[in-house]
Amino acid sequence: MSLFRDDGIVLRTQKLGEADRIITLLTRGHGRVRAVARGVRRTKSKFGARLEPFSHVDVQFFAKGSELVGRGLPLCTQSETIAPYGGGIVTDYARYTAGTAMLETAERFTDHEGEPAVQQYLLLVGGLRTLARGEHAPHLVLDAFLLRSLAVNGYAPSFTDCARCGMPGPNRFFSVASGGTVCADCRVPGSVVPSPQALELLGALLTGDWDTADACEARYVREGSGLVSAYLHWHLERGLRSLRYVEKQ
Repeated sequence: MSLFRDDGIVLRTQKLGEADRIITLLTRGHGRVRAVARGVRRTKSKFGARLEPFSHVDVQFFAKGSELVGRGLPLCTQSETIAPYGGGIVTDYARYTAGTAMLETAERFTDHEGEPAVQQYLLLVGGLRTLARGEHAPHLVLDAFLLRSLAVNGYAPSFTDCARCGMPGPNRFFSVASGGTVCADCRVPGSVVPSPQALELLGALLTGDWDTADACEARYVREGSGLVSAYLHWHLERGLRSLRYVEKQ
């Protein structure tokens, strides 16, 4: 029997019995973890209020074996709030839907429990912090998070040079299957011709150029979001359920 301590973001919760919940977290040191939190659904439980989606928490786990993720689910025995991001997210529909899509994305990219995913964890913490503060439009924060999540998981798209032959950009065509923009010689069936402004926006979101992103016109933002969604769908092999509810500009 072992005790573990880690900090993480609550991704989702599920009811268990009459008063318990299964809490899914993305943790710094152990990746995605599912744990049982006992008694958190009782009205007087302050413990349960800390374990809601979007919460950044310091958590103590109790596991029967020497590993946190083993045969059975560990117990979540203690939690302390690091940052209650939910307070700045759940009261605004656009932020809430964007945040929900971010949580689902993080869970989908960490499908093996117990495997550290530090970059994905740090991306999620930073994305939720930005979203909760309202520093940028929620749909831009979401698209930036999606692009960077793809990048840290080995699927970084190209928005300038040809993704197939490396020909310096800008290039006119965009192919999801090829990994981004492609030149005329590498163009494949199904390629599209997005506007240069949409590609510039996506490049800015990927690199963190918020001055360019914030100044982009709404029509190019919508176009760019469509490309991000298609690219994400291709690499996850199925879309995000929460994306359909995201409010677009």
